[in-house]
Amino acid sequence: MPALTTTSDGFLLHGEPFRIISGALHYFRVHPRQWADRLRKARLMGLNTVETYVPWNFHQPDPEGPLDLDGILDLPRFLRLAGEEGLRVLLRPGPYICAEWDGGGLPAWLTADRDIRLRSGDPRFTAAVDRYLDLLLPPLLPHLAASGGPVIAVQVENEYGAYGDDTAYLKHLAEGLRARGVEELLFTCDQADPAHLAAGSLPGVLATGTFGSRIEESLGTLRAHRGEGPLMCAEFWIGWFDHWGGPHHVRDAADAAADLDRLLAAGASVNLYMFHGGTNFGLTNGANHHHAYAPTVTSYDYDAPLTECGDPGPKYHAFREVIARHAPVPDEPVPAAGPKLPSTPVELDRRAPLLPYAVASGAAAYGDDPLAMHELGQASGLALYRTTVPAAGDGLLRFEGGVGDRAQVFVDGAPAGVLERERGEETLPVRVPRPGATLDVLVENLGGVNYGPHIGDPKGLLGPVSFDRTVLHGWECRPLPHGVPGAEAFTASGTGPAAAPAYHHGTFEVTEPADAFLALPGWTKGQAWVNGFALGRYWNRGPQRTLYVPAPVLRPGTNDLVLLELHGGVAGRALLTDAPDLGPDKV
Repeated sequence: MPALTTTSDGFLLHGEPFRIISGALHYFRVHPRQWADRLRKARLMGLNTVETYVPWNFHQPDPEGPLDLDGILDLPRFLRLAGEEGLRVLLRPGPYICAEWDGGGLPAWLTADRDIRLRSGDPRFTAAVDRYLDLLLPPLLPHLAASGGPVIAVQVENEYGAYGDDTAYLKHLAEGLRARGVEELLFTCDQADPAHLAAGSLPGVLATGTFGSRIEESLGTLRAHRGEGPLMCAEFWIGWFDHWGGPHHVRDAADAAADLDRLLAAGASVNLYMFHGGTNFGLTNGANHHHAYAPTVTSYDYDAPLTECGDPGPKYHAFREVIARHAPVPDEPVPAAGPKLPSTPVELDRRAPLLPYAVASGAAAYGDDPLAMHELGQASGLALYRTTVPAAGDGLLRFEGGVGDRAQVFVDGAPAGVLERERGEETLPVRVPRPGATLDVLVENLGGVNYGPHIGDPKGLLGPVSFDRTVLHGWECRPLPHGVPGAEAFTASGTGPAAAPAYHHGTFEVTEPADAFLALPGWTKGQAWVNGFALGRYWNRGPQRTLYVPAPVLRPGTNDLVLLELHGGVAGRALLTDAPDLGPDKV
């Protein structure tokens, strides 16, 4: 018998009445040495449960390889820490998670096959999912409530009613969880819409809703869908995420707290989305594609109760007061904001030009036409495409099929322009100085779409390229390695402007490590690493103006900062500050 069971209007945990008051906390968006701190702060706000997705693509980057459960992916350790803090866990293993995460959590090696019907009973899809569950569940079973662990419920798929209506597929997943030893309560979650709930739920499986307002109406929709059983908002949206070039979204704390009070006063259970958002470290951000492609920023602060750096914000205090009206809250002090690194300038005085490094760093694949990134085995990051242009003069470069997602064009090493998927750009006027000039196209995957029919869209150059209607053939296609070059690749450069894409290196001293925020005034677009840890992307397009630097990334003494600047840097320096800048607010 599962530890968590349902009654006509609520939950029982080990036979006793229990209301789930949960908050989302994604282990893979938080440095693992900060997990215990974030979990403690969840309990102190009054939460009795935390929720997390499981990103399939992050855990299984290779279809034939083992599951990665190390470091930031050590899910068993995260579950153990949650249990030690006295928290229960809602586990959402996918296979699809959305979550503003690269590809919605579906692996690029799977979505590259455009013939597979994703999130369906297609045997090719379910076979891959079955192998994933075969790998994932055995190390997690000791952490389920049946074995004395904290996991009290497991989700079947994710907001499936917004995508499809393949009930046999959902049943396959539910039966697969049971067959692999999951005894705990199963649940689905869908937007509080009658059609979504009808398409995304299963008989015998708890149906929950996702919404951020209109509390009475949304709970009424849930009750109309299921005449009895617990009412639960599995994602109570208390903030929102940001796209590059858009505003920074915030929600008034008093407004969100009032809606939370309405939810709890109605007797419902709740999972705050998010309690603590964290960061899309490295190249893990997703993207949306409604009318146009729109990549998500590096910060996943989400205007959550616990800020990106783990400090209690206005919602933390407001929500704690609301929860205390409906459930016990620990009689312990509210945590204070953590220490921050003093303002620290960093001179970046060594450089490694990107294009020569890319050519020297690995073998090329060759094609008559350009090869898409998945054909190069490149799931994220950058690819360099090179050919020659036979004719000189002014003309129009045409990229048949467009680019995925942003292409920088160089002729004989000189910048010639940029094309962007989100603007639908496929042509670029260029001047070719001589017959046989070298054409380089550096393409960046800005993040896989995580919601809707564009999941799995290809990246790189997506068709033939022509100059003045003459198709260019004979392409060298190189995936760029992730991470930073070795020290031998850098040469002294001073701190003056750089006109071409390059890695830039500098050092700075730290007396006592503490959280910091990397500000990059004068830089345009690229990626940043501190001591080899990938902080994520920066872009002067905003809204985000700083990158979070977790304290565990720093060390006493000398520390390294590397930027991959894709355009010309004019500053030659960076600044570690004690406060974030996520951009102008949009309430």
